Amino acid sequence: IMEAGGVPSFKGYQSHDDDPPFPSTLCTSVNEQLVHTPASDYQLKDGDILSVDIGMRYPADDGFYTDMARTIPIGTISAEAKKLIDVTRESFNKGLAQVKPGNSIADIGRAVQEYVEAHGFSVVRQLVGHGVGYAVHEDPRVPNFYDAKFGDVKIKKGMVLAIEPMVNVGDYKIATLEDGWTIIAADGKLCAHHENTLAVTGDGAEILTQA
Repeated sequence: IMEAGGVPSFKGYQSHDDDPPFPSTLCTSVNEQLVHTPASDYQLKDGDILSVDIGMRYPADDGFYTDMARTIPIGTISAEAKKLIDVTRESFNKGLAQVKPGNSIADIGRAVQEYVEAHGFSVVRQLVGHGVGYAVHEDPRVPNFYDAKFGDVKIKKGMVLAIEPMVNVGDYKIATLEDGWTIIAADGKLCAHHENTLAVTGDGAEILTQA
């Protein structure tokens, strides 16, 4: 990130002034860990799935923020894990298809939730996508599930959004570990995360973090 002329936006991040600063550049969540896991000396092993969440500001001094995440298979993974990764990635595409002027934020969440649940998985409720650009997190909130109150939040050209389905194999409930950062699936089952930053155009969206 720094060699490219940017700066990591997660390292040192604080939601509130009295929160401890986030200790690493990346969030590196393994298996039942969903998001916000600081990088550690954990040694990846065959069959793991690793969710890497990356935030940066570019250019470093006066640039804009982007946010993205991918869940990556390590070695040979189970059929269930592969399905989870595939469904999570495709649920993002279903949400993306709803991004056009005149639609609402609720349309995104409905599309993601319907696709995920049709494949037997669940969508996390306590965490959502968000606006991004001038700051790491901005309004509007972008739920990955249908919430009627977001039907009044219309999508407009020029918006920059981070859409990020977070999908659990089991129940949608989550829990936070004692480190105060790592969020896991409360039932200990696998979970996955797929995120891109996108800009709303006149007739759809342009993905700014495609990889």
